[in-house]
Amino acid sequence: MKEYLDKLVKKYETKDFIKDDPVLFAHKFRDKKDIETASFIAALFAFGKREAFIGKLNTLFALMENKPYDFICEFSKNSHLLDGFVYRFVKDTDLICFFNALEKLYTKDKMTLEELFFEGGKKGKMLSYVSEYFYLCQRHAPGPGFCHLFARPDKGGAMKRMNMFLRWMVRKGPVDLGLWDFIKPCELLIPLDVHVGKVSRSLGLLDRKANDFKSVLELTQKLKEFDPDDPIKYDFALFGAGVNSD
Repeated sequence: MKEYLDKLVKKYETKDFIKDDPVLFAHKFRDKKDIETASFIAALFAFGKREAFIGKLNTLFALMENKPYDFICEFSKNSHLLDGFVYRFVKDTDLICFFNALEKLYTKDKMTLEELFFEGGKKGKMLSYVSEYFYLCQRHAPGPGFCHLFARPDKGGAMKRMNMFLRWMVRKGPVDLGLWDFIKPCELLIPLDVHVGKVSRSLGLLDRKANDFKSVLELTQKLKEFDPDDPIKYDFALFGAGVNSD
């Protein structure tokens, strides 16, 4: 199994992977704050068909004039630009709530996303801490679109998109950027979605039936048997196995 998965990692973890993946938005920028901002937004929007959300993200970054960090820092003045912006069940109001909180993080709390994740890590609950920050910034009960963007591991959320964002930020390679060093690659969790779950079960890597946070922990632990230092590189292998099975 390790030989098979390592072969798929080698095949798919290449620069050619970038062009059809949401990580392409992480590679569009050079300034670290722009990269973090664009990556976080792109990762949270990465659900549904790739062509659909990549198209929507292109539209969104065009509205930002490809200056995501500056746009967010002045979002109070820019929020009207999102009027009518909808992607599936995420409405403009959900996105405005998201960006208002991100503006607060950058301008009032004087923190970066790296610092927010770092604080959560120190408390031993990184993912839930980050999600909770965005909920606590809301003045009113958030809508279902906002709740979809910010899943919660304590409520069973697999945190696929946030774990994918962390993969981009932490791992180094031809695809991932490796900007953050306060987390080790061995501490990352697998970005689990329906497709990764299906492939993992077909390969005998995952027994649990639900695609929830307990399955994330189970699958990550299994992948550590193949590479304890960098288990999440097998995200590429599971993607590749899914492609090969089509």
